[in-house]
Amino acid sequence: MQLLKQRIIQDGKILGNGILKVDGFINHQVDPMLMDACGKELAKRFANVGADRILTAEISGIAPALMTARYLNLPVVYARKTKPVTMPDTVYLTIAPSHTKGHMVELIVSPEYLPRGEKVLIIDDFLASGSTILGLVRLIHAAGAELVGIGTLVEKYFESGRELLSQYNIPIESLACITSMENGKISFTED
Repeated sequence: MQLLKQRIIQDGKILGNGILKVDGFINHQVDPMLMDACGKELAKRFANVGADRILTAEISGIAPALMTARYLNLPVVYARKTKPVTMPDTVYLTIAPSHTKGHMVELIVSPEYLPRGEKVLIIDDFLASGSTILGLVRLIHAAGAELVGIGTLVEKYFESGRELLSQYNIPIESLACITSMENGKISFTED
């Protein structure tokens, strides 16, 4: 998606250690027009998977998931990182490493919002090593639901997350696939 790639080139910053800072428009301060365009494109790519709901991770995945859900007319569920008092005692819980936080984080979903037998589409901001998304897949399987696709805004192809997730034989779509971030230059695959 050219619009997203242009914004990454214009406003993204390579911080080293595989970290791409895009928090000025994707995940701290959010550009709603960009997210709307991204959500519309992801919805188009997943229009035929038959999803019943979208699952994402708190907090960075919420904006792209919400905008995608708007165009697919689906509810969004996000895996919480802390359990609120309003959540039931019995929950689906897994642990995943956070590349940007530098430690393990919990991903928690109430069974009330991830029903058995439903078809679930994962939408997140990044696909890098695949660890967070794999955590979301574990939650889907624990619920007895079915994974029908994975969509992300940005993929760091060189971190092999796609390879890890390809075992599930579902569509994996990324709007901007980065092949390299060497020498301060970001290189993308062609669409």
